Amino acid sequence: MGVGMEARETEPTAECAVNIQRLTKIYDEDRRTEKIVAVRDLNLQVPKGEVYGLIGPNGAGKSSLMRMMATLLAPSFGRIEICGYDTWSDRTEVCRRLGFMPELFHLYEELTVEEYLEFFAGSYGVERSKRQRVIEDVIELTDLGIRRKSMSGSLSKGMRQRLLLAKTMIHDPEVLILDEPTSGMDPQARIEFRNIVKTLARMQKTIIISSHILPDLSSFCSSFGIMEQGRMRISGTFEEVSRALQMTDRVEVEFLGRPEPVSQYLSQCEHANAPKLSDGRVSFGFEGTPEDLATILKGFHEAGIPITHFVRRKTDLEEMFLQLGADKVQ
Repeated sequence: MGVGMEARETEPTAECAVNIQRLTKIYDEDRRTEKIVAVRDLNLQVPKGEVYGLIGPNGAGKSSLMRMMATLLAPSFGRIEICGYDTWSDRTEVCRRLGFMPELFHLYEELTVEEYLEFFAGSYGVERSKRQRVIEDVIELTDLGIRRKSMSGSLSKGMRQRLLLAKTMIHDPEVLILDEPTSGMDPQARIEFRNIVKTLARMQKTIIISSHILPDLSSFCSSFGIMEQGRMRISGTFEEVSRALQMTDRVEVEFLGRPEPVSQYLSQCEHANAPKLSDGRVSFGFEGTPEDLATILKGFHEAGIPITHFVRRKTDLEEMFLQLGADKVQ
């Protein structure tokens, strides 16, 4: 995945699960006076086994992009390949290899969990002789065992999301596209769902997942991209994007005594920059090794400055998102 403010066209590789080239989606079916461009000239590659987080404000084009990957929307221009197959000309092959979990969905509420999964196992063409084993596997994966005889309509939001994921996994797809899967969940349900995604990652599934809950994505994504107004603003691993945005970690320190010795000491530290000092507290940017950080802490003690708190705070996804200004796009 290329890193940079402008996405570049890339060549597909044998290890590429998702390959998107110059993708554009224009909505003009209602003959509006002004066409709506949901996705603009977007390029993206996601290697096999990657967990890729898709970030952006409402209206950024994330859902349109995911629906095109899932063959539910035709691109206006450009091309999408899933496991080497074109999503429009090879839709049958793509659907065999892909599972899509939409943000908004409908359950057949008068079916039990088992009946619901049985129905979709048949719909996906799972052999009857293998069907029960497959259903058991996805029930175990999503921890739905205690609710297997429950009516789908009686399930909580978290359990419904698990059931939809189980349905999405019923044909053992190589690529999973999950659109806001933790939307509306309580904290406990989000933690449980996060653990399921981590299990899928260990199974080497390629996962494209969108969420507005950035700490969730931070916990299991190996790479991510930030969309804005239909464009991919930046894409890569956490470290690659952090370097591209020239972001640094910050160290937070609490101390006893007067602030002048702290200010004087930090002005002499090679790896400390842009200190922000207030009563009993100081934070500063840090670029260096763990050994450099240990040297700074040691220097505080040698300067006779009593330290009560000292912690390095890593740059997070929210800070990267704000750095790009994407939060201002509505």
